Amino acid sequence: MIRLFLRERLSWILFFIGLQGVTLLIAYIDPTLSFASIAYIVFLATLMFIVFLFIRYHQETPFIKSIRDWDRHSNMDDITPGNSPYEHIMESVVLQQMQDARREVDKNRTELEQERDDLTAWIHEVKTPLTAMQLMLDRLDDNKLKSQLQVEWLRIHLLLDSKLHQKRMPFIQNDRYIEATELQPFIYTEIKSLQAWCMQKRIGFDIELEEKEVLTDGKWLGFMLRQLLTNAIKYSEGTDIHIHSYKKADHTHLTIRDEGRGIDEKDLPRIFDKGFTSTTHHVDQASTGMGLYLTKNIANSLHIKIKVESQPGVGTTFCLTFPRKNDLVHLTGV
Repeated sequence: MIRLFLRERLSWILFFIGLQGVTLLIAYIDPTLSFASIAYIVFLATLMFIVFLFIRYHQETPFIKSIRDWDRHSNMDDITPGNSPYEHIMESVVLQQMQDARREVDKNRTELEQERDDLTAWIHEVKTPLTAMQLMLDRLDDNKLKSQLQVEWLRIHLLLDSKLHQKRMPFIQNDRYIEATELQPFIYTEIKSLQAWCMQKRIGFDIELEEKEVLTDGKWLGFMLRQLLTNAIKYSEGTDIHIHSYKKADHTHLTIRDEGRGIDEKDLPRIFDKGFTSTTHHVDQASTGMGLYLTKNIANSLHIKIKVESQPGVGTTFCLTFPRKNDLVHLTGV
């Protein structure tokens, strides 16, 4: 801060040095003036100037330091009041800008919440005709047509479900309840909901649950399983999907392994990025790049570690590592 202060006052310092230099030059040239006396006066003036700079430094820098270290998310009470008219002007301008910014933030937050509520309400309204469509599909006699329509119906349902959970994501801390959750009911429910798609693609399931329970939020776990199973079904054909739970290092692990086309090695670090689909298969227009992104964010919120291993042409394995009870003592519901 001292260096910054001296740099700010450099023009004053140079002016003072130049003025004293001119005074000494005049005393040196003019024989009627005592050079020693003038040099003594210059010396005293220099000492006074140094003291003046020292005093001004301690008067001016507290305000500048408080501005530099000010947390923009806090109020103006953290800023040291200004002493000079210029500092008062700066203080009033900063205060006005902060108030304007907060009003804009509040306005944007209100609009975003309104948009979220409107979209959520719209999704719930759309689900009503979707339910009616499902009942109508059940009455179709043409099994081939029925199967095709059920798959398309399922895709619409999954897209709406993904969008609904995406809008709920920012508020997941207020919408989670950690408890001992049975794995089997959730896994079987999600498989049943994807049954039409699995039948169309001739996909079966191999389920082995050595560990029956995990500590998590059941509703959000169901969404994560839905996304991982959907991802496995989408890129598989005529193979089995293997689901296995086991205990290792005092943690419960759940793996979902498919025998599909796999993921290219260069894509693996990016599959959880928002909007990322694939650098190899650009024709996957049905992919939104949101499923794994949402899954990763939900896993982080529930303190679930998610890892992926894949080999092109062999398949992909997702592994969920659930936390122990001691790891969740700071979360509600445990």
